[in-house]
Amino acid sequence: MRRLAPLFGAVLVLAVPAFAGQLAGVTLPDETEAGGKTLVLNGLGLREATLLMMDVYVAGLYLESKTSDASAILAPDRAKRLVLKFVRSVGREKLVEAWDEGLDKNGGEKREAVAGGFARLNAAMADVKKGDTLVLTFLPGEGTSVEVKGKPVATIEGDDFQSVLFSIWLGANPPNVGLRDGLLGLDR
Repeated sequence: MRRLAPLFGAVLVLAVPAFAGQLAGVTLPDETEAGGKTLVLNGLGLREATLLMMDVYVAGLYLESKTSDASAILAPDRAKRLVLKFVRSVGREKLVEAWDEGLDKNGGEKREAVAGGFARLNAAMADVKKGDTLVLTFLPGEGTSVEVKGKPVATIEGDDFQSVLFSIWLGANPPNVGLRDGLLGLDR
């Protein structure tokens, strides 16, 4: 049996799934499945908040194929998923405030058209604790599904909604530029 121990150890090491990246102590898998499609990790970014630059969450952007072209990512013809893994607890009211701020900064001429979708998103929010996840998945023709702490809480239809929502991280006015650049894979 002692001779087999190294062999079992080698098998266990080989059986561990490969991970694409780690940031701020969070590791996300290199791929995920959504709507029957395999999505690959495009990049990781860290959301820092306040003047003290406190870490809030690590975000991972998954796409059908890697690209650093934000306009292509925001197009409604491709599946995409954004996974937010919280590294600190955040109350529901702060999440709602962040969605509203993101809408104000990135909604542009679509703001009024997507306001109802953002109201549904806000209604689906809950307090999150360190280690919890929030997952946003857009599938063409189906809409954007919202998952909080592993539970589906809403599906919001509309190509404009998904474009404005994902613009919060990928548009001209992200919460912090390093977060956007990381998601676009520009920090490689």
